[in-house]
Amino acid sequence: MEVFRRLPPPDQRRACALTIGNFDGVHRGHQAVIETLTARARARGLATCVLTFEPHPREYFAKRSGDPSRAPAHIQTTRDKLNALAECGVDRVCLAPFDARLANLSARDFFENIIVEGLDARDLLVGDDFRFGHQRQGDFAMLSALCAERSLGCSRIDSFEVDGMRVSSSAVREALATGNFDRARHLLGRAFTLTGHVLHGRKLGRTIGFPTLNLRIPFERPALAGIFVVRVHGLRGHPLPGVASLGTRPAVEANGRLLLEVHLFDFSEEVYGQVVSVEFMSRLREERHYDSLELLTEQIARDADQARAWHAAHPFQAASFSRD
Repeated sequence: MEVFRRLPPPDQRRACALTIGNFDGVHRGHQAVIETLTARARARGLATCVLTFEPHPREYFAKRSGDPSRAPAHIQTTRDKLNALAECGVDRVCLAPFDARLANLSARDFFENIIVEGLDARDLLVGDDFRFGHQRQGDFAMLSALCAERSLGCSRIDSFEVDGMRVSSSAVREALATGNFDRARHLLGRAFTLTGHVLHGRKLGRTIGFPTLNLRIPFERPALAGIFVVRVHGLRGHPLPGVASLGTRPAVEANGRLLLEVHLFDFSEEVYGQVVSVEFMSRLREERHYDSLELLTEQIARDADQARAWHAAHPFQAASFSRD
Protein backbone atom coordinates (compact mmCIF):
# COMPACT_ATOMS: atom_id res chain seq x y z
CA MET A 1 0.00 0.00 0.00
CA GLU A 2 1.29 3.43 -0.97
CA VAL A 3 1.14 6.16 1.68
CA PHE A 4 1.37 9.89 0.98
CA ARG A 5 1.71 12.46 3.75
CA ARG A 6 0.20 15.06 1.42
CA LEU A 7 -1.28 14.97 -2.06
CA PRO A 8 0.71 12.73 -4.42
CA PRO A 9 3.10 14.60 -6.72
CA PRO A 10 1.80 14.95 -10.29
CA ASP A 11 3.97 12.16 -11.67
CA GLN A 12 2.60 9.72 -9.06
CA ARG A 13 -1.10 10.40 -9.44
CA ARG A 14 -3.28 7.48 -10.51
CA ALA A 15 -6.89 7.34 -11.57
CA CYS A 16 -8.68 6.06 -8.53
CA ALA A 17 -11.92 5.17 -6.82
CA LEU A 18 -11.92 7.37 -3.73
CA THR A 19 -13.48 7.46 -0.30
CA ILE A 20 -12.97 10.23 2.25
CA GLY A 21 -13.17 10.26 6.03
CA ASN A 22 -11.31 10.17 9.31
CA PHE A 23 -11.38 6.36 9.59
CA ASP A 24 -10.46 6.40 13.29
CA GLY A 25 -10.62 2.76 14.33
CA VAL A 26 -11.20 1.44 10.79
CA HIS A 27 -14.26 -0.29 12.24
CA ARG A 28 -16.72 -2.57 10.46
CA GLY A 29 -18.60 0.37 8.99
CA HIS A 30 -15.39 1.67 7.44
CA GLN A 31 -14.58 -1.82 6.23
CA ALA A 32 -17.96 -2.06 4.49
CA VAL A 33 -17.27 1.20 2.66
CA ILE A 34 -13.84 -0.02 1.54
CA GLU A 35 -15.21 -3.41 0.45
CA THR A 36 -17.79 -1.69 -1.76
CA LEU A 37 -15.19 0.78 -3.03
CA THR A 38 -12.84 -2.07 -3.95
CA ALA A 39 -15.53 -3.83 -5.99
CA ARG A 40 -16.31 -0.62 -7.85
CA ALA A 41 -12.62 0.08 -8.46
CA ARG A 42 -11.97 -3.38 -9.86
CA ALA A 43 -14.95 -3.12 -12.19
CA ARG A 44 -13.47 0.05 -13.69
CA GLY A 45 -9.78 -0.82 -13.51
CA LEU A 46 -9.05 1.87 -10.90
CA ALA A 47 -6.83 2.01 -7.83
CA THR A 48 -8.58 2.23 -4.45
CA CYS A 49 -7.68 5.37 -2.51
CA VAL A 50 -8.55 6.61 0.98
CA LEU A 51 -8.24 10.31 1.79
CA THR A 52 -8.01 10.90 5.52
CA PHE A 53 -6.79 13.75 7.71
CA GLU A 54 -4.26 14.53 10.43
CA PRO A 55 -5.16 15.88 12.82
CA HIS A 56 -8.84 14.97 12.99
CA PRO A 57 -10.74 18.09 11.82
CA ARG A 58 -12.67 18.25 15.10
CA GLU A 59 -9.34 18.19 16.96
CA TYR A 60 -8.06 21.05 14.83
CA PHE A 61 -11.13 23.19 15.51
CA ALA A 62 -11.17 22.31 19.22
CA LYS A 63 -7.61 23.55 19.62
CA ARG A 64 -8.39 26.66 17.61
CA SER A 65 -11.29 27.37 19.97
CA GLY A 66 -9.03 27.09 23.01
CA ASP A 67 -10.85 24.04 24.36
CA PRO A 68 -8.90 20.88 23.39
CA SER A 69 -11.28 18.79 25.51
CA ARG A 70 -13.88 19.14 22.74
CA ALA A 71 -11.72 17.04 20.43
CA PRO A 72 -12.69 13.38 20.01
CA ALA A 73 -10.52 10.87 21.82
CA HIS A 74 -8.21 8.86 19.56
CA ILE A 75 -8.97 5.20 19.04
CA GLN A 76 -5.72 4.28 17.34
CA THR A 77 -2.33 5.53 16.26
CA THR A 78 -1.55 6.42 12.65
CA ARG A 79 0.51 3.23 12.43
CA ASP A 80 -2.49 1.14 13.50
CA LYS A 81 -4.80 2.99 11.13
CA LEU A 82 -2.50 2.38 8.18
CA ASN A 83 -2.06 -1.28 9.13
CA ALA A 84 -5.84 -1.72 9.26
CA LEU A 85 -6.36 0.00 5.91
CA ALA A 86 -3.67 -2.17 4.35
CA GLU A 87 -5.45 -5.27 5.69
CA CYS A 88 -8.59 -4.04 3.93
CA GLY A 89 -6.72 -4.10 0.60
CA VAL A 90 -6.51 -0.35 0.00
CA ASP A 91 -4.01 0.55 -2.74
CA ARG A 92 -3.07 4.05 -1.56
CA VAL A 93 -3.74 6.36 1.38
CA CYS A 94 -3.35 10.11 1.45
CA LEU A 95 -2.88 11.55 4.95
CA ALA A 96 -3.74 15.18 4.28
CA PRO A 97 -2.57 17.70 6.89
CA PHE A 98 -5.72 19.40 8.20
CA ASP A 99 -4.67 23.01 8.60
CA ALA A 100 -6.07 26.51 8.05
CA ARG A 101 -5.61 26.28 4.29
CA LEU A 102 -7.60 23.08 4.01
CA ALA A 103 -10.20 24.21 6.56
CA ASN A 104 -10.92 27.38 4.55
CA LEU A 105 -11.34 25.71 1.16
CA SER A 106 -14.85 26.13 -0.20
CA ALA A 107 -16.70 22.94 -1.05
CA ARG A 108 -16.20 23.52 -4.77
CA ASP A 109 -12.48 24.28 -4.34
CA PHE A 110 -12.07 21.17 -2.19
CA PHE A 111 -13.71 19.14 -4.94
CA GLU A 112 -11.68 20.68 -7.77
CA ASN A 113 -8.29 21.05 -6.05
CA ILE A 114 -8.20 17.94 -3.87
CA ILE A 115 -10.55 15.34 -5.30
CA VAL A 116 -10.15 15.98 -9.03
CA GLU A 117 -6.76 17.60 -9.55
CA GLY A 118 -4.94 16.27 -6.49
CA LEU A 119 -6.10 12.68 -6.47
CA ASP A 120 -7.49 12.09 -10.00
CA ALA A 121 -10.64 10.53 -8.59
CA ARG A 122 -12.92 8.95 -11.20
CA ASP A 123 -15.42 7.40 -8.81
CA LEU A 124 -16.42 8.49 -5.29
CA LEU A 125 -18.07 6.56 -2.48
CA VAL A 126 -18.87 8.30 0.80
CA GLY A 127 -20.79 7.64 3.99
CA ASP A 128 -24.33 8.85 4.55
CA ASP A 129 -23.15 11.65 6.88
CA PHE A 130 -20.40 12.98 4.59
CA ARG A 131 -19.82 16.75 4.53
CA PHE A 132 -16.97 18.71 2.97
CA GLY A 133 -15.59 22.21 2.46
CA HIS A 134 -15.48 25.33 4.63
CA GLN A 135 -17.94 25.08 7.54
CA ARG A 136 -19.16 21.74 6.14
CA GLN A 137 -21.07 23.57 3.42
CA GLY A 138 -20.92 20.65 0.98
CA ASP A 139 -23.31 17.70 1.33
CA PHE A 140 -23.95 14.63 -0.80
CA ALA A 141 -26.36 16.46 -3.10
CA MET A 142 -23.69 19.02 -3.89
CA LEU A 143 -21.01 16.35 -4.31
CA SER A 144 -23.24 14.40 -6.66
CA ALA A 145 -23.91 17.52 -8.76
CA LEU A 146 -20.20 18.37 -8.94
CA CYS A 147 -19.37 14.81 -9.99
CA ALA A 148 -22.05 14.95 -12.69
CA GLU A 149 -20.39 18.08 -14.11
CA ARG A 150 -17.17 16.08 -14.48
CA SER A 151 -18.83 12.80 -15.51
CA LEU A 152 -17.50 11.09 -12.37
CA GLY A 153 -19.19 8.27 -10.55
CA CYS A 154 -20.65 9.16 -7.17
CA SER A 155 -22.52 7.10 -4.58
CA ARG A 156 -23.07 6.95 -0.86
CA ILE A 157 -23.43 3.96 1.41
CA ASP A 158 -25.83 3.62 4.30
CA SER A 159 -24.54 3.25 7.83
CA PHE A 160 -23.41 -0.24 8.81
CA GLU A 161 -25.43 -1.70 11.68
CA VAL A 162 -24.69 -4.41 14.22
CA ASP A 163 -27.54 -5.72 16.39
CA GLY A 164 -29.71 -2.87 15.10
CA MET A 165 -27.19 -0.19 16.17
CA ARG A 166 -25.11 2.02 13.91
CA VAL A 167 -21.39 1.19 13.95
CA SER A 168 -19.42 4.38 14.47
CA SER A 169 -16.14 5.62 15.88
CA SER A 170 -18.15 7.17 18.74
CA ALA A 171 -19.57 3.75 19.63
CA VAL A 172 -16.07 2.25 19.62
CA ARG A 173 -14.81 5.06 21.86
CA GLU A 174 -17.64 4.44 24.30
CA ALA A 175 -16.89 0.72 24.45
CA LEU A 176 -13.20 1.35 25.07
CA ALA A 177 -13.80 4.02 27.68
CA THR A 178 -15.92 1.60 29.71
CA GLY A 179 -13.51 -1.31 29.26
CA ASN A 180 -15.99 -3.32 27.19
CA PHE A 181 -13.43 -4.97 24.94
CA ASP A 182 -15.83 -7.66 23.71
CA ARG A 183 -18.11 -4.88 22.42
CA ALA A 184 -15.13 -3.04 20.91
CA ARG A 185 -14.02 -6.22 19.14
CA HIS A 186 -17.53 -6.71 17.76
CA LEU A 187 -17.60 -3.16 16.38
CA LEU A 188 -14.03 -3.23 15.06
CA GLY A 189 -14.15 -6.75 13.65
CA ARG A 190 -10.81 -7.47 15.33
CA ALA A 191 -9.06 -7.19 18.69
CA PHE A 192 -8.26 -3.69 19.92
CA THR A 193 -4.52 -3.02 19.86
CA LEU A 194 -2.04 -0.19 20.08
CA THR A 195 1.24 -0.58 18.21
CA GLY A 196 4.57 1.18 18.55
CA HIS A 197 8.32 1.02 19.09
CA VAL A 198 9.62 0.03 22.51
CA LEU A 199 11.35 3.09 23.98
CA HIS A 200 13.72 3.75 26.84
CA GLY A 201 11.90 5.03 29.91
CA ARG A 202 12.89 6.18 33.37
CA LYS A 203 13.52 2.52 34.31
CA LEU A 204 11.73 2.98 37.62
CA GLY A 205 9.86 -0.27 37.14
CA ARG A 206 12.96 -2.43 37.22
CA THR A 207 14.02 -0.92 40.56
CA ILE A 208 10.78 -2.14 42.17
CA GLY A 209 10.68 -5.53 40.46
CA PHE A 210 8.31 -4.65 37.61
CA PRO A 211 10.31 -3.72 34.48
CA THR A 212 8.20 -2.37 31.64
CA LEU A 213 8.14 -1.99 27.88
CA ASN A 214 7.36 1.66 27.14
CA LEU A 215 5.41 2.83 24.09
CA ARG A 216 4.81 6.49 23.37
CA ILE A 217 1.21 7.42 22.57
CA PRO A 218 1.42 10.24 19.97
CA PHE A 219 -1.74 12.12 20.93
CA GLU A 220 -3.18 13.81 23.99
CA ARG A 221 -6.54 12.07 24.42
CA PRO A 222 -6.69 8.30 24.06
CA ALA A 223 -10.05 6.56 24.01
CA LEU A 224 -9.14 4.64 27.16
CA ALA A 225 -6.91 5.03 30.22
CA GLY A 226 -6.17 2.98 33.30
CA ILE A 227 -4.67 -0.38 34.23
CA PHE A 228 -5.31 -3.34 31.92
CA VAL A 229 -4.73 -7.02 31.34
CA VAL A 230 -2.91 -7.28 28.01
CA ARG A 231 -1.22 -9.57 25.55
CA VAL A 232 1.83 -8.42 23.59
CA HIS A 233 2.38 -9.54 19.99
CA GLY A 234 5.60 -9.26 18.01
CA LEU A 235 8.25 -10.66 20.35
CA ARG A 236 7.50 -14.36 19.96
CA GLY A 237 5.52 -16.61 17.65
CA HIS A 238 2.72 -16.32 20.21
CA PRO A 239 1.48 -13.42 22.36
CA LEU A 240 3.02 -12.82 25.78
CA PRO A 241 0.83 -12.18 28.85
CA GLY A 242 1.19 -9.01 30.86
CA VAL A 243 -0.35 -6.07 32.69
CA ALA A 244 -0.24 -2.49 31.42
CA SER A 245 -0.78 1.10 32.42
CA LEU A 246 -2.01 3.64 29.87
CA GLY A 247 -2.04 7.23 31.02
CA THR A 248 0.04 10.05 32.44
CA ARG A 249 1.37 8.13 35.47
CA PRO A 250 0.04 10.33 38.30
CA ALA A 251 1.59 7.91 40.80
CA VAL A 252 5.07 8.71 39.46
CA GLU A 253 5.12 12.32 38.28
CA ALA A 254 2.95 15.40 37.96
CA ASN A 255 2.05 16.55 34.46
CA GLY A 256 3.53 13.40 32.97
CA ARG A 257 3.47 12.57 29.28
CA LEU A 258 1.06 10.00 27.96
CA LEU A 259 2.70 6.58 27.94
CA LEU A 260 1.77 2.92 27.59
CA GLU A 261 3.83 0.85 30.05
CA VAL A 262 3.63 -2.93 29.83
CA HIS A 263 5.01 -5.40 32.35
CA LEU A 264 5.43 -8.83 30.78
CA PHE A 265 5.36 -11.81 33.09
CA ASP A 266 8.55 -13.86 33.34
CA PHE A 267 10.27 -11.83 30.61
CA SER A 268 13.61 -10.02 31.00
CA GLU A 269 14.99 -9.44 27.50
CA GLU A 270 16.10 -6.05 26.13
CA VAL A 271 13.81 -5.26 23.19
CA TYR A 272 14.33 -1.52 22.70
CA GLY A 273 13.48 -0.38 19.18
CA GLN A 274 11.31 -3.38 18.34
CA VAL A 275 7.73 -2.87 17.18
CA VAL A 276 5.09 -4.56 19.31
CA SER A 277 1.29 -4.63 19.33
CA VAL A 278 -0.44 -4.49 22.70
CA GLU A 279 -3.82 -6.27 22.71
CA PHE A 280 -6.16 -5.07 25.47
CA MET A 281 -8.09 -7.86 27.17
CA SER A 282 -9.67 -6.53 30.37
CA ARG A 283 -9.72 -3.34 32.46
CA LEU A 284 -8.60 -3.65 36.07
CA ARG A 285 -8.94 -0.12 37.42
CA GLU A 286 -8.36 3.59 36.79
CA GLU A 287 -5.07 5.40 37.37
CA ARG A 288 -4.46 6.71 40.89
CA HIS A 289 -1.92 8.75 42.82
CA TYR A 290 0.00 7.07 45.66
CA ASP A 291 1.75 8.92 48.45
CA SER A 292 4.78 6.66 48.50
CA LEU A 293 6.73 4.32 46.26
CA GLU A 294 6.00 1.53 48.72
CA LEU A 295 2.24 1.94 48.34
CA LEU A 296 2.61 2.09 44.55
CA THR A 297 4.67 -1.10 44.52
CA GLU A 298 2.08 -2.90 46.64
CA GLN A 299 -0.69 -1.87 44.22
CA ILE A 300 1.31 -2.94 41.17
CA ALA A 301 1.82 -6.34 42.79
CA ARG A 302 -1.93 -6.67 43.30
CA ASP A 303 -2.55 -5.64 39.68
CA ALA A 304 -0.04 -8.21 38.48
CA ASP A 305 -1.67 -10.94 40.57
CA GLN A 306 -5.09 -10.06 39.13
CA ALA A 307 -3.71 -10.07 35.60
CA ARG A 308 -1.98 -13.44 36.10
CA ALA A 309 -5.25 -14.88 37.38
CA TRP A 310 -7.09 -13.52 34.34
CA HIS A 311 -4.56 -15.05 31.96
CA ALA A 312 -4.75 -18.40 33.79
CA ALA A 313 -8.54 -18.38 33.36
CA HIS A 314 -8.34 -17.27 29.71
CA PRO A 315 -5.51 -19.19 27.99
CA PHE A 316 -4.50 -17.87 24.60
CA GLN A 317 -6.15 -19.31 21.50
CA ALA A 318 -4.88 -18.41 18.04
CA ALA A 319 -8.27 -17.02 16.96
CA SER A 320 -8.19 -14.33 19.68
CA PHE A 321 -6.11 -11.98 17.57
CA SER A 322 -7.87 -12.62 14.27
CA ARG A 323 -10.79 -10.82 12.66
CA ASP A 324 -14.26 -11.99 13.66
